[in-house]
Amino acid sequence: YGVLGKAFKNPEFHFDGRSKRPPLDPVNAVLSFLYTLFTNEFAAGLETVGLDSYIGFYHKLRSGRNSLACDLVEEARCIVERFTITLFNLKILQQKDFRQEMGGAVYLNDEGRKKVITHWQEKKRSDIVHPYLKQKLQLGLLPYVQSNLLAKYVRGEIGEYPCYLNA
Repeated sequence: YGVLGKAFKNPEFHFDGRSKRPPLDPVNAVLSFLYTLFTNEFAAGLETVGLDSYIGFYHKLRSGRNSLACDLVEEARCIVERFTITLFNLKILQQKDFRQEMGGAVYLNDEGRKKVITHWQEKKRSDIVHPYLKQKLQLGLLPYVQSNLLAKYVRGEIGEYPCYLNA
């Protein structure tokens, strides 16, 4: 996160570092919201292929946390980060899209969440070329593809798990 702030060109917003539980600025609010959406999409993908999303390799078992989904999000977090930068640099999100709580927490308001979800759904329809499969697919299918590849590895159908590396 040390260099992420340098990518923000909109002078209304800046990123000085990661804060969560609660997010303390608009950028962290968007990152937290999108990581949550992406984690839930990976959890659904894992469930689809019969893997328990709560038992991870890197993230510790914690009640209510989809640890394995969090593990898979790690390899694709750059997608969320790039998308967040785009939302701010193109001025899609503005100060009016956030609310600040008494304790300093900052969250997206209803209008802000609607903007983020609308643009996220649009982003998920964009095409990527999967680096392992060498096939074009919609970004929204990535959680299911990676979950399927992990299931194939766990079941011994492939020799190693091909993590998603976005070039």
